[in-house]
Amino acid sequence: MPAKRPAPQPNPEQSRPELQAPPHPSPEPQAPPRKKPAKKATAAKKTTAATKAPARKKTTQKKAPAKKPAAKKSTPEATIPAAAVPLDPGVEKASEAAPVQVTTGRIPIRDVRPLIAGGARPAKSVVGETFLVTATVFREGHDAVAANVVLRGPDGQEGPWTPMRELAPGTDRWGAEVAATATGSWTFRVEAWGDPVTTWRHTARIKVPAGIDTELVLEEGAALYERAAPGVPEPRRAPVLAAVAALRDTARPAAARLAAALTPDVDDVLADHPLRELLTRGPELPLLVERERALYGSWYEFFPRSEGAVVEPGKPPVSGTFATAARRLPAIAEMGFDVVYLPPVHPIGTTFRKGPDNSLSPGPHDVGVPWAIGSPDGGHDSIHPDLGTLDDFDRFVAQARELDLEVALDFALQCSPDHPWVDKYPEWFHHRPDGTIAYAENPPKKYQDIYPIAFDADLPGLIAETTRVLRHWMAHGVRIFRVDNPHTKPVAFWEHVIADINRSDPDVIFLAEAFTRPAMMRTLAEIGFQQSYTYFTWRNSKQELTEYIEELAGEKAACMRPNFFTNTPDILHEFLQHGGRPAFELRAVLAATLSPAWGVYSGYELCENTPLRPGSEEYLHSEKYELRPRDWESAAREGRTIAPLLTALNDVRRRSPALRQLRDVHFHHADKDEVIVYSKRSGSNTVLVVVNLDPHHTQEATVSLDMPQLGLGWHESLAVRDELTGDSYHWGRANYVRLEPGRSPAHILTVLRPSTPR
Repeated sequence: MPAKRPAPQPNPEQSRPELQAPPHPSPEPQAPPRKKPAKKATAAKKTTAATKAPARKKTTQKKAPAKKPAAKKSTPEATIPAAAVPLDPGVEKASEAAPVQVTTGRIPIRDVRPLIAGGARPAKSVVGETFLVTATVFREGHDAVAANVVLRGPDGQEGPWTPMRELAPGTDRWGAEVAATATGSWTFRVEAWGDPVTTWRHTARIKVPAGIDTELVLEEGAALYERAAPGVPEPRRAPVLAAVAALRDTARPAAARLAAALTPDVDDVLADHPLRELLTRGPELPLLVERERALYGSWYEFFPRSEGAVVEPGKPPVSGTFATAARRLPAIAEMGFDVVYLPPVHPIGTTFRKGPDNSLSPGPHDVGVPWAIGSPDGGHDSIHPDLGTLDDFDRFVAQARELDLEVALDFALQCSPDHPWVDKYPEWFHHRPDGTIAYAENPPKKYQDIYPIAFDADLPGLIAETTRVLRHWMAHGVRIFRVDNPHTKPVAFWEHVIADINRSDPDVIFLAEAFTRPAMMRTLAEIGFQQSYTYFTWRNSKQELTEYIEELAGEKAACMRPNFFTNTPDILHEFLQHGGRPAFELRAVLAATLSPAWGVYSGYELCENTPLRPGSEEYLHSEKYELRPRDWESAAREGRTIAPLLTALNDVRRRSPALRQLRDVHFHHADKDEVIVYSKRSGSNTVLVVVNLDPHHTQEATVSLDMPQLGLGWHESLAVRDELTGDSYHWGRANYVRLEPGRSPAHILTVLRPSTPR
């Protein structure tokens, strides 16, 4: 976890922290300019009978009559915290030692979102990412209220405040979209206030045309504008002062005087510099801002030992090396991927080594499973001798960097029976009554070649060794770790490890490979994991996809960022097994356009889909157990690859800010369950995607668009360009589509008319 920022100073009237705004009324009615940091207003502290109790004396004394407080001149700006309101002299105090505790501000601010773990943990964002802050804001009576959001950066400076808008009339729910400009630990706060100008305008529009108290109403408006003027920068003050003069110009008709105070020029100025009464500040909530790769990126996973490997019948296989694997990097970069993810590259144990397809009887030349880490050649901080040396690894990382590729390394916290830790730290493992060490099991599966870790015997020692290993690889250029099965280790362990790493190196990213229950997945995200694998592989129908994406893009997006892998060395879903090439194409389109982070495991572009056996998600001749060199050039010549589609997908992602974000996605209607339609927006960029979910049949459908979600009116039309074909169309509210598997699996449409930012 990142270091926590100091908590906001508590209000004297509060006894405990609350999510609702504490009573912080400001005596300064004018708002600071939106383009300048807002200054904190502090109210002078006054001693009253409610805030200072007299010292108790042992001897009983005659109580002196209570004195009435001196009369104060009432002004619209003056406010008294509720706990400090003087009691009537004839009312007996219940307890002078226990003053009333106020937990709600003068203008109530409730249910602020995003809120993670009650505010104990930070919401997450990346630099430049827009996210919505919402709150419930209201007050007594009919007077108007308004609200804004203030971001405070890592340097402690407040940024320009952002006005909130009412999200739905009658709900008192307000929201504003904000974005942080740098990495680090930020805070955000909602401020609410009484809006006397809006209140007056509403009243004036009713009373002046009806001739009710006309002169009084116009003078009230002039006085309000006069009070607002000092808070407006001098270069923009003229329209406000002109409105004051017009409201008091009795030579003009009343309607004209009112109209002069309601011009667009005046509206714009007072929107930027409103007159704020009863200003109430909510609590500062934490926000962790990370680099963009924590949210967005295209991942490519491959086994370096297979690239350049030589496998010939009757001969011992020859492993690929980092040098031969580096030859694959230009092709990966040309497809537009950002991250190259490597399975473990460490020495592999020989005790209980697995053979092809997880057999228990390996031959003398079988290469073993990379996740069975550790041998006499070393452990988690060593390189497998067949791959080369640490210097070779450094050259591989450098070559990747030259191609704008980041290297992600698998971190699997488990050991083979031959790992140096087994002898050095025997207490780190589970021992059976017969003295043997328990191997890993996930019934009915058994992993005789892997020892799991026993964390409770020496948690501090394991934390120290884990951070040492991670820093070792960080020193060799690794800034991303894909963590194997983090849900099988204590949450507190990961919280310590990630906090320690990110405290000194906040750019390091951890991806949780946690195919587990939702509570654990979310908690891992809350305590520090920047990304998570998801259930995307098992969401294939229109209803499944819609419900799951809306869940991920909703409130969960404030802490958990998904990475949509289409396949992994462990997972070949039956949809791909039976759907052939069209299934591979449509799943790639979905992953690349629904999630800002997506990935494929090597061989996906060749549509490899033969399972170990019917009903299994394991690959036949799985690369986990044997070398698997591929002839990429022949596949390209013969048209047996969907690499051109993957390239196009990554290209449109890079050119479309809408596809690099998660939170703004909206599903539209299609009259076929086999056709799914959704749009994503970021600023003026809008992308509309239509996908045929049926890999076997052509589907025709009518697509009905929710035009306001595209920034358009219901009866407007829009020009769109298909990023997969280059074709252009004119669409309206209802549109016909025909999608044929293998030829046109989807439309990825960029809206050419700029959308109206919300």
